[in-house]
This record gives sequence, structure tokens and C-alpha cells, in this order.
Amino acid sequence: MADEASLDHVYRILSTAFDATFYRLVYPDIAQAGIEPLRHYADAGWREGRDPTAWFSTRAYRDANPDLGEVDPFHHYLTAGWREGRSPEPSVHGAAYLWRQADAGHATDWGFDRPRTRPPSPPRPPVPGPGPDAARALVEPEFDTDFYLWANRDIAELGIEPLNHFLHTGWREGRDPRRDFSVSDYLELNPDVAAVGMNPFVHWLLAGRAEGRVAGYDLGFRYQVLQRLEPMADRLALAAERAAKVRTKPANILVEALAGRRSAAGDLHITFSHDDYTTNVGGVQLCIQREAAAMAALGRDHLHLHPPSHWPIVRGSGDVAALGVVWNGKPIGAFPAADLIAAQKPGPATARRGFAIHNLLGHAPDEVIAILGAAGMGAGHIWLHDFTSLCAGYHLMRNEVADCGAPPPDSPACGLCVYGPYRAAQVAAHARLFEALDLTVVAPSRSTYELWRARTTAPADQPHLIAPLARLVPREAPATPARQGPLRVAFLGMPSPHKGWPAFRDLAERFEDDPRYEFLHLASAPVKGIRFAFHKVAVTAKRPRAMLDALETLGIDVAILWSLCRETFSFTVHEVAAAGVAILTRPDSGNIAAFTDEGGHGRVLSGEDELFGLFERGEVLALSRAIRQPAHFDLAYSALTVDLLEGA
Repeated sequence: MADEASLDHVYRILSTAFDATFYRLVYPDIAQAGIEPLRHYADAGWREGRDPTAWFSTRAYRDANPDLGEVDPFHHYLTAGWREGRSPEPSVHGAAYLWRQADAGHATDWGFDRPRTRPPSPPRPPVPGPGPDAARALVEPEFDTDFYLWANRDIAELGIEPLNHFLHTGWREGRDPRRDFSVSDYLELNPDVAAVGMNPFVHWLLAGRAEGRVAGYDLGFRYQVLQRLEPMADRLALAAERAAKVRTKPANILVEALAGRRSAAGDLHITFSHDDYTTNVGGVQLCIQREAAAMAALGRDHLHLHPPSHWPIVRGSGDVAALGVVWNGKPIGAFPAADLIAAQKPGPATARRGFAIHNLLGHAPDEVIAILGAAGMGAGHIWLHDFTSLCAGYHLMRNEVADCGAPPPDSPACGLCVYGPYRAAQVAAHARLFEALDLTVVAPSRSTYELWRARTTAPADQPHLIAPLARLVPREAPATPARQGPLRVAFLGMPSPHKGWPAFRDLAERFEDDPRYEFLHLASAPVKGIRFAFHKVAVTAKRPRAMLDALETLGIDVAILWSLCRETFSFTVHEVAAAGVAILTRPDSGNIAAFTDEGGHGRVLSGEDELFGLFERGEVLALSRAIRQPAHFDLAYSALTVDLLEGA
């Protein structure tokens, strides 16, 4: 395992600067043998004196630095050499390669730093393919703009026209034009296309598809997630950049806003979460909305603090950022933590005061402790809406594709994960809270608490409560006529990989022409490019039954709740069961699997193979409403922290 981790790390470092096109063209034996260039260079090429890119000579670097010994010169330069002031020499093949690329009209990331004599080049045929206008006309109807912007957030944020970017730059950077076409795979599978430097998607549309050439390796959606995985360093750099752009307001605005109290007695409730619950949509946001409404009904003031821009982990002491403020349900702006600390005052001895930490992402523990201390608060609750207190990867998914179960932080498994290097700081930040505050841990499900307790570094006697966010209440089945027709199968909510959307999409596309089934997507916003029905459903604090009612009205038979991560509590699974819909889920889906299994609300399957097999054989038809005659329920929602307060 350690050797594999080491090799993967080497490949990742080399891939940042390795030029596969250069390697194929300069060393045609590699292209002819169909060997993946990067792996060949890392495993054997550097030992053979082969160069990884036009601007780096392996032999020259090794000759100039005899102290390296048996170390890959390119890897050494990328990881240490450049810091030490060591300089590379261009490859002896570099000039010829660049002239060849220039003749073909291909841009390169490296150029001549001084005039050079053009080397002779052998005669060669012109690069095949259409001109720029014809290429655009060919690609445009096949290009998936929404996918390109989703997969390349930097392009979306910069406002660059996606098709132009792909045609001129994107494909050279390995960016894919749509979900089912891989630029890197196509070039690897077709060295003849790579050798002439032609846009692989253009080649596929022009000739490759008709010739039966595949658009990429069929390695499943998890592989695609891994391909798009962003290093945490990049995410944190972007978070810091966004935080620096947040405009803060003067302290007097904060003081004036806080003076407008609803509680003359000084009753105050402070909450912390990862975003503004008044403007963002999601399960945690709805929870805080319910808690806020309950606090208002009690006549208590409510101060909510959140990072004004996304921050992926707990902030360290050196990460400076403002805090967004919501006061009694109204956003009032962003302020430095120092202003928030100065604005707090302890309440009277008779005041009812407390706090709830719903999520610590984007918060610095010492700031939280200081704010609460200034308000005279020491005892409160910390909710396990996710596993933020166990790992920077709060879903407990190794590289966002596989359940990890939170192994020991020094395990080889953590060494393979993008979150591994940040886990210790995340755990230490929460340990700081447990040391400084009198916290009661609140888990929304038994399975969540048991996993947390087994993995946390919190004291063994840390007080805890199990407090479900909703429960089923029996009711009469609605008087709706039995529906005739195909089995209706639905995916509910956000179409993200960690919720299992790709598995549902693949299922729906595989059986789209099967008259036994009808597939639907129920969510607040549609996904472009899908070939099955979409129904808009938006659950809000004012319309908590929106999804439940839609499931009954549409006569949904089966819901695919294919979450790849351990859900701490799933409102969706409760809505589905309340509407009498059968559930199909995975064993690692946390509260979804536990609730489904314990209540007999459906089936927990081993994986996609079993899921697809149920549909192929038609066994899933036994889950139709007509056959099951399911019970129906109402949902009773909790008021979260308010339900836990004595004498509230």
C-alpha cells in the first residue's frame, strides 16, 4: 500500500509538467507500442535518458547535478531543484518539436527564449482535419456547454466562452467536451491521432466514431470523479482569494443592528454554520430555519454566524476572514471577528442563553470561543449533521468516491486521500472546542453517533443525545385511484456524484427504451441533456411537504437513494417512506440504509451490479405500489436545539 501511494504521488507530481504529446512525437516507439507516456517515463524513460518535455533535458540535468544519484532528474527539479536554484536545459529535441507544432498551428506552453536557427525537419504530410470554422461547426452541436462549465469551474468563474476555450486551449489541457468523451483516453487509445496533434474530439466526430473507435475507457463515474478531483491546496487558495474580496461593514452598523432586540430579558441564542441559512438551500439550512423560527416563538434573540464565502475546512489561526451575520432572521453583512467579539456582552443572570454549533467549516475555533466568552456563554450543543469533527473530508469519502469509515489518521489509507494531510488540523480544531466549552454532542441518528464515538478523540464521557430531525406519524392512505402503466422510478434532489446521480442516470439511460419502466428526476432545478422527465420540487420551511406531496401525486413507485457517503440523517428517506415509496439504496449510505432496513421500507443492495440486475430481470416490479399496498405517514419535524432546552 505504501509503495502504491508513493508511485501515485510521483505520477501526480510529474503530471503537472509532463508533456505527453512531446513524448509521443519524439519517441515514436512509445506511441507505436500503445504505452501510456507518463507511466513509461516515470518507470523507465528517465533511466533511458528520455526527456519529459521540450524544456527539460534529463541527461543535461543529471550531468549538471551529479549529487542526485539514482533519482529521476525531472521529479527532483519539480519538487526541490527549482527551490535550490538549479536550472534545467532544454531537450535536444525541443526546438524541432516546437517548430513542428508551430507549423501545424498548435500553441505550446513553452517557447524560444532567444532567436534560434531552425533545425531541418523531415518532409511530412499536412495535419489532417477541417479548418477552424469547419471544426467549430462540427463540434458545436455535439459539445455539452453545461458539462464543460460544471467540470471546469475556473472557466465558469472567469466567464470564458466554453466552446472557444475547448477548441483553442481546453483539449490541449485534457479538458473533456462532454461527459462521455475523454480527451486523454482517446489520445492514449489512438496514438496516430496524438502523433499528428489533432483535436481528438474533432477526429472522433469526423472519422473516429464511424470507424468504431471508442470515446474513452469505460471505468465508471467514480473514475471520472477522481479525474476532476481538485487538490486541497488549490481549493484553499481559491477560498482565501474569495475571502479577501469580501467587503466588511463598519462596526457601528453591527452595534446598531444588535441593539434592535426582540428580548428585553437578554435571552440570546447563537448558532454557527458553514453558510447563510436564509439564502442557501439544503438540509442543514432548513434545520437552522426551524430552530430560528422556534427561538422567535420563544421571544429569544438569534445571532447566526457563517463564513460569507465558501471555505472547505476549519480555518486555521493564520487564515484571516470575515464572518457573515444574520440577526433575528435578517442578514446584516460581514464583519471582522474582532468587531463581533467587541459587540458581545454577557446577559443578566436571569437571561436564558445558549448556542449551537451546526457546522464549523469556515470558522476558526479560537474566534468561536472568544465570541461565546464575550457573550457569557460556556455551555451549548454541537450537532453531527456530518462528520466535520472527524475529518476535513466531512462525508468520510476517500477522494470523494469511496466510503473510508474514518480510519486512524496515520493509516496508509489517509495517505492516499486528498484530505489526509488536513485531517489532523481538523480534529485538533474540534478538540480545542471540547476542551474550552461545555458541549453536548447531538446526533440525529444512532448509527451516526456510534461511528462518531468510535472514531472521535473527544473525551469518553462527553455528554451526548440522539435527536432525530423528523419522525413518521401514521395516517390514512390518500384516496387516489390505482395507476396503470410502467413502474415509476425517481431520483430526488441534487444531482451530485456523492448522492449517486451518475448511477441513476446510467440506469435510466440503459433502460430508457424498456416499456416496463419510467424514470423521473424530482428537484428544484433541472439537469440539461438528460433524456427522462424532470419535475420541479422545492422543499422550503414554508412548504416542508413539497417532496412528499409530489411523490404521491406522481405515483412514484421506487426511489433510488444511492448516496455514496454515510448520511447522518436523511430527510429524503423519511419523505420517501412517508409517501409510501419503496427505497433502493447502498449499504454505505448511513442513515438511509439503517432506516430502510430497520423499517422494512425497501431493499439495501450490495452495489450497482445488483441494482442493474433487479431491473434487467424485472424483479424490481414487485416493488410497485399496486403490489405492496404501502402504509403512509406524516412527518413531524423537530425544532432541533429548542427541543433540547429544559424549560423552553
